[in-house]
Amino acid sequence: MKLTIRYCLAFFLIASSAFSQAALPAFDSSGKQLPTLAPMLKEVNPAVVNISTYATQQVNNPLLNDPFFRRFFNVPDQQRPQRQQRRQQSAGSGVIIDKDQGIVVTNHHVIGKADEVHVALEDGRSFKAEVLGSDPELDVAVLKIEADNLAEVKLADSNFLDVGDFVVAIGNPFGLGQTVTTGIVSALGRTGLGIEGYENFIQTDASINPGNSGGALVNLRGELVGINTAILSPAGGNVGIGFAIPINMVKSSIDQLVEHGEVRRGQIGVSIQDITPELRKHFNLENGQQGVFITGVSEGSPADKAGLKDGDVIIAIDDEKTTSAGHLRSQIGMRAIGDKVAVTLIRDGREKTIKVKVGESQSLSQLNKRLHQLLDGSRFEDNPDGGVLVAGLAPSSPAAYSGLRVGDVIIGANRESVSNVKELEKALKKSDDSILLHVSRRGRAFYLVLR
Repeated sequence: MKLTIRYCLAFFLIASSAFSQAALPAFDSSGKQLPTLAPMLKEVNPAVVNISTYATQQVNNPLLNDPFFRRFFNVPDQQRPQRQQRRQQSAGSGVIIDKDQGIVVTNHHVIGKADEVHVALEDGRSFKAEVLGSDPELDVAVLKIEADNLAEVKLADSNFLDVGDFVVAIGNPFGLGQTVTTGIVSALGRTGLGIEGYENFIQTDASINPGNSGGALVNLRGELVGINTAILSPAGGNVGIGFAIPINMVKSSIDQLVEHGEVRRGQIGVSIQDITPELRKHFNLENGQQGVFITGVSEGSPADKAGLKDGDVIIAIDDEKTTSAGHLRSQIGMRAIGDKVAVTLIRDGREKTIKVKVGESQSLSQLNKRLHQLLDGSRFEDNPDGGVLVAGLAPSSPAAYSGLRVGDVIIGANRESVSNVKELEKALKKSDDSILLHVSRRGRAFYLVLR
């Protein structure tokens, strides 16, 4: 029985190779045909590059900070010169997707803090790259290099990817050259990891090692299905759970970054919440029902004009199932402004579909003028019962890490009582580098210091 299974597996692998350039035949010493990924990798590897970054740092001379040293050598207190040091950091990997234009895709976190970016090719050439733009919320960046004789990776349609499909993760870490790992797609649509603002990850057991961020996740035809981004690793090594951004999500950002240098996301104007067992029971939903509750509809928004209401349960966008609030956010955020989407929802126990036009997304910092640099990314509203309501916090913004939560009510700032946004703005002007907020949360008041 074991022998039969072994032969069947070998037959399956060899048969699979007939449908893919990734597994063209190779031969062992006896002349027997063996499956191999080598032909595909020879095509793809030259398009996977190493990304090196240069960052400027201020470095203090520790001796000049020593009072005894300054007194002994009669160095004035005000004379504490600093020198700049430029250092090279081999940051990660990237993928060439357009050989004619020299377009390279990588992760935002690979180049985010760099003053200068260099791209090294498999053939040993290195080029200074122009950063066309980056999308921190999706963790994507687009670079451009001026070079001839480049290779490129063709883009697949990641919507056709299924759990169980074979994939290959390719990176070029630390300037060592390509590293290749294989595995399968172990899950799709992973959200709620807190890695990025927009999450809809491909999960794979193909090892995505440190330095492989920004590299290619390809199918057996050598087509790009995702950009390797992160690993789940409590101990610091790969444990078989890696995450890649689906290439269809990446494409929507690439087009805007190349054209505008920034990403303009769409929105429909709803507040949402995941379904909990308690809510499922209260709204008489079927056991196991997936979807997202609408908890609020902004007046005059696309959702309001289309007729969406509080209490509606969104279960799909354009026939793609919606499993969580994070998933819905990605489904809408990846649509172009002006697109119409089919929102399938449950209302009063009945399923219906409503067409909604995706509107232009205003960043939360645009919805309010800047009240304070430490509160960038926040949206405030006058609270009907007094104070200032925290109505929104943009992901990965200073406000998101401040300790504030949506729904908090600010009742004081810098030791002054505030009853509306105008009074809050006036109180915040008293300090530039820190804020003392008096906050009410679910009936409990406390102080919050932001620095």
